[in-house]
Amino acid sequence: MPDLDVAVAQPRVHRGDLAATAREHALALASAGARLVVFPELSLTGYELDAEPVALDDPRWAVVVEACARAGAVALVGAPVAVEDRLFIATVRVDGDGVSLAYRKSWLHGDEHRRFTPGDGPATTTVDGWVVGLAICKDTGASQHTAGLAPLGVDLYAAGVVDVPADVVECRARAFVISRALGVPVLIASHAGGTGGGFTETAGRSVIVAADGSVLVEADEAVGRVVRATLVAPT
Repeated sequence: MPDLDVAVAQPRVHRGDLAATAREHALALASAGARLVVFPELSLTGYELDAEPVALDDPRWAVVVEACARAGAVALVGAPVAVEDRLFIATVRVDGDGVSLAYRKSWLHGDEHRRFTPGDGPATTTVDGWVVGLAICKDTGASQHTAGLAPLGVDLYAAGVVDVPADVVECRARAFVISRALGVPVLIASHAGGTGGGFTETAGRSVIVAADGSVLVEADEAVGRVVRATLVAPT
């Protein structure tokens, strides 16, 4: 298994304009210089709980697929997704070959319960042999979710979140706990700027944490930031 270049991104959200926000994702992928790029919760629509679900065959994904192909990257993108007659807050895997549903948020929060269905538990995706455990926002604070990932043999944990600035300390604490519990690096991509759903200001401060809980790299609060680290393959 090779070392893995990873990045966390906090792209600008153009409220109500999915195509423009998809282009922001493409820009982040182009600048990341990474094999795996993680984006925040509902990054493609912003935290708009009433946004229309995004079909996996929606043509607006094309710009992200093309960016992944050019960069040789895998993107983990946040979007609302419909499966049959149920709606989920999802992590969508995008690479040069296309788009697939990777994970559905298990632990919903607040008004999310009005519209969305909880997912059916922990899930992983694999990048160059690395088994990536997936989470979305409140999942990061659920010890049951972290415990459920342990038997799946994860090498890395990746989450997209949306937080207000006052939540940064809590987010860091969760990253530390998860990294120590699973013994793996943790990637948390957090929205920056306004993102809908009452979030006129979000925290940014996306972070990559080593398996021992130490911070490898951290973004500031600015919109558009992408930060990167190289993870050494476990032996």
